[in-house]
Amino acid sequence: MKKLINDPNDVARETIEGLVLAYSQYLKQVEGLQVVARRDAPVAGQVSILTGGGSGHEPMFAGFVGRGMAHGSVAGNIFASPPPAPILAAAKAIHSGRGVLFLYGNYSGDVLNFDAAAELLEMEDIPVKTVRITDDVASAPPGREEERRGIAGDLFVIKAAGARAEEGADLAGVTTAAEEANANTRTMAIALSSCTIPASGKPIFEISEADMEIGMGLHGEPGIRRGPMMSAEQVGAQLVEGILADLPALRGAEVAVMVNGMGATPLAELLIVYRAVHRVLAGASVSIVRAYTGNFATSLEMAGCSITLMRLTPLLKRLMLAPAESPAFVQV
Repeated sequence: MKKLINDPNDVARETIEGLVLAYSQYLKQVEGLQVVARRDAPVAGQVSILTGGGSGHEPMFAGFVGRGMAHGSVAGNIFASPPPAPILAAAKAIHSGRGVLFLYGNYSGDVLNFDAAAELLEMEDIPVKTVRITDDVASAPPGREEERRGIAGDLFVIKAAGARAEEGADLAGVTTAAEEANANTRTMAIALSSCTIPASGKPIFEISEADMEIGMGLHGEPGIRRGPMMSAEQVGAQLVEGILADLPALRGAEVAVMVNGMGATPLAELLIVYRAVHRVLAGASVSIVRAYTGNFATSLEMAGCSITLMRLTPLLKRLMLAPAESPAFVQV
């Protein structure tokens, strides 16, 4: 294992500290915890959006805290949910009096700990709602969408909810926007290599140089199948067709598109994949309103990529085109 770290057990904490030092124009750290908030939080007149989850997916989640995005984020250790206490502290630090929306990927540890924090907030008469993001097509079949994991699509849901909060909507309105964004967002991923958790020093799974994992999760969860390496053209086509089959309403629709790197894939390769995605979507009469390529939701140094499509309803189109400014996502 070769990593530019200090103590393997301090990676999550030192990552947050480095992020706040590098982006102090956007962020502040809360109570010395692995928690960041908007520099101007609590923001008067706005519902407060709290996101978070395990570390190792940078820039998700803390990189999405800023104007028109989330108001705060709480980080667990590498690939581990944050416990209830810092979630509670984060929510109280960003609450402006209009309630808090918890917005996070659908993983059992996160569900357990965010739900526990929500109960504590309600005991203090702070209104709280929860939307669990479930964009990963490969993690459960159609009809069981509520069981799916949240992966790179988290960014689109956070963006939509953050824009609605910026408009001054109440807690019900911001929650509805997040639910609509989640319902219209789908992602599929592939992995070419494993990653290594610093505290263990070992790859989390084994895969040969000749193979790829289709449908891989952000924590190394098995995908739909393992098969031989494909070209960028084939990867783009297969992932997009899988998403279109899962949400047929995407055909002929306006969409936002993201080609996301898993941590070790060069931007040049992501752009070659995007080229294939663009071609397939044009063939399906899909109109691309906004496209994003880069590392947004990673898995440490895993090689691979994911493709995310969001069908843009009139509300979602307005929200996705709204300006935003955070360390990892700037849109004017």
